[in-house]
Amino acid sequence: METLLEQLTFFEGMSGWIVWPSIIFLLFLFGFTGTPLWLWAIAGFAALTGLGAPTWLLAVYLVLALVFNIKPIRRSILSGPLMTLLEKLKILPVISETEQTAIDAGTVWVEGELFSGKPDLKKLSEEEYPELTEKERAFMDGPVEKLCSMVSDWDVFQRRDFDKETWDYFKKERFFGLVIPEKYGGHGFSANAHSLIVAKLASRCGPLATTVMVPNSLGPAELLMHYGTEEQKDHYLPRLAKGEEIPCFALTEPNAGSDAGAMQSRGEVFKGEDGKLYIKLNWEKRYITLAAISTVIGLAFKLYDPENLLGEGEELGITAALIPSDTEGVVLGKRHDPLGVPFYNCPIRGKDVVVPVSAIIGGKDGAGNGWRMLMESLAVGRGISLPAQSVGGAKVATRAIGAYAAIRQQFGLNIGKFEGIEEPMARIGGYTYLLGAARTYICGALDKGAKPAVVTAIAKYNFTELGREIVNDAMDIVGGSGISRGPRNIFAHSYMAMPIAVTVEGANILTRTLMIFGQGAIRSHPYALKEIEALMNKDVKKFDDNFWKHIGHAVQNMIRSMVLSVTRGRLASSPVGGPASKYYKKLAWASATFAFMADIALGSYGGALKMKEKLSGRYADILSWMLLAAATLRRFEIEGKKEEDRVYFEWAMDEAFSRIQTAFDEIFSEIKVPGLSWLFRGPVALWSRINRIGKKPSDKLGHKVAQAMQTRGEQRDRMTEDIYIPTSREEAMGKYEYALEWVEKSYPVYKKLYKATKAKKLKKTHVLKQLDSALEQDIITEEEAEMVRKTEEARYDTILVDEFTLEEYDKSAVDPKKDAGLKDPDKDTVLL
Repeated sequence: METLLEQLTFFEGMSGWIVWPSIIFLLFLFGFTGTPLWLWAIAGFAALTGLGAPTWLLAVYLVLALVFNIKPIRRSILSGPLMTLLEKLKILPVISETEQTAIDAGTVWVEGELFSGKPDLKKLSEEEYPELTEKERAFMDGPVEKLCSMVSDWDVFQRRDFDKETWDYFKKERFFGLVIPEKYGGHGFSANAHSLIVAKLASRCGPLATTVMVPNSLGPAELLMHYGTEEQKDHYLPRLAKGEEIPCFALTEPNAGSDAGAMQSRGEVFKGEDGKLYIKLNWEKRYITLAAISTVIGLAFKLYDPENLLGEGEELGITAALIPSDTEGVVLGKRHDPLGVPFYNCPIRGKDVVVPVSAIIGGKDGAGNGWRMLMESLAVGRGISLPAQSVGGAKVATRAIGAYAAIRQQFGLNIGKFEGIEEPMARIGGYTYLLGAARTYICGALDKGAKPAVVTAIAKYNFTELGREIVNDAMDIVGGSGISRGPRNIFAHSYMAMPIAVTVEGANILTRTLMIFGQGAIRSHPYALKEIEALMNKDVKKFDDNFWKHIGHAVQNMIRSMVLSVTRGRLASSPVGGPASKYYKKLAWASATFAFMADIALGSYGGALKMKEKLSGRYADILSWMLLAAATLRRFEIEGKKEEDRVYFEWAMDEAFSRIQTAFDEIFSEIKVPGLSWLFRGPVALWSRINRIGKKPSDKLGHKVAQAMQTRGEQRDRMTEDIYIPTSREEAMGKYEYALEWVEKSYPVYKKLYKATKAKKLKKTHVLKQLDSALEQDIITEEEAEMVRKTEEARYDTILVDEFTLEEYDKSAVDPKKDAGLKDPDKDTVLL
């Protein structure tokens, strides 16, 4: 009898040339489209029949097809034993209680689409892209503009505080109640408005934005609105909205930063002599913004009930409560000094502090639910405050650097014409366009009620890191003007403050390596979390349903990745035409490859993947840049595909896919797959490098971005809208705007002088020294000469840096013997 190999290999005539290509075509078609398992089974049977397979082989195939397609049989023969094996091998990760709470917090949004490998691009292209309401716009153009005009960033740093007039204005216009509903006396603004307000304040003064954003993000108001009792809301929210109460929230401790489970702050329930229930609290917290001036403290602590007075057991877990700052045993009065940035950031302690059980946010029902409250609130907060600050700073950099590059001259040329300057300028402009897109895109989801924890972690990490790159580039371009502090310096204080943004609300290293992909892979993957839950609950039915779908999912994404890679994404559909179409197709390609490689990592490392932080960080980079790319695509389309914006758009998209390619290269170089590592190090890595999904933006494109930044007009205003732009020539930005206007108006005159110099009619010297000769030769008119004088005067005024007499400089120094600040509340000594 012929062997199976002989039966499947040798054909007479043309039949083999028809059957095999048909089988291969169907294989890729089924995999690419996600054909269900039963149809695969039918197609396989038909293929074997067409190839002339023997009866015994067809019988074996039918048995296997029935096992895989009839669920009760599959559960008994395959899934049940497989569950037992996975449990013994500890393949899937064990999830702690705090991790489970963090994973469960919030909702899944577009990150789920990107994780699927087959994203609904039409859905991504139609996500909400919000605009301000009339009421919100009026507040932006009125009180926010007014508040910015009242504050000098330099004065705030010198005084280390705001003046009384500013504090009164905070309260009068209810800046601490931006998100509190109107029925409680707040503004009830959207996430989009909240974000834009913080961004505009940040464009004026960092501490100004910080002081407003903290009470409106993770703090008592946010927690009360979602979890407080009606009595708590009625008491606190109106007072918080009017600024009658100044809140802070105390979470971080010396031994519990990223690891909240290590929290030592403790509360113990006891019955008082009056028969009522109380909590005795002891805590030591640090890095708490506004603590020194707070009147009410939101406190996170571990709650214990040794007598089970609440009826919920002895160890209830992390709990959040509201503690009036004047409660006996509360210790305030010290300050940290976060890189010299003068916002209130302080330690706070409590010793034997007694409060009623009703102080728990949510009352008795809130006992032990504090970690869930915090994770859900952070799932929103991370997407608003710090991203908004970064966007405000980015827009300032785009506007100021664009002006400075056109104003500042070296070697007889505006420095904006040098390629060495164009390169960082392009990064500033391109990142600003991208961050502005992502800010609005994410706020649109938040305003719909989504709480996408993975997306907001992506926002926090990438906005602050790109913000740091922007500030570094700006500092390099302005050079000495950037390192000389004073009222004229636009960037020094932002440069000083960037490490703070990178550190707070979850340190960026942890956010990238653990939260975005480590938790995101479980939270956003279509099947991983369900499989883990099934294993933990020993639920064979749920495990069976999800495990085999997961296998099919991985196979589909492998095939989609191969097909889209070979065709460079051309077989993917795009929901739009025009310049954005090719990038949508690349996004589909990136998603398929990412999803497949994510499954490779999950399968290869199992529960140990959470410890592979370098690898997780690279996966996080791909997911991050896919999201940023989706947001940028949405912006370009919804803003009408403006041709003048195309250079910003294409630079941002090219950068996004270049970053994705770099991360894939690093994954292929490092991932360890049992028995197959060589495949990813060799053929896959080589193919990826030859067939790159993206490369860095071209020099030509960067040149166009840099030139656009230096050109006054509607586009420049639109790229930097909703920041504070002072018009006074006494202000640094005002000087830049004034000088740029004169540089543009007088450009034709300078061109005449340049041509005359090239023709040797004028000596090659400073332009002001050429004017008399140019007038004598009628090269320019007196009016044109005056334009040059005004331009050079404005140019010179702009590039000057601040200088101080020794007496003036010494005024800002702290004398440790006379005025060192606040007294230690525990000791009658003065603190530095």
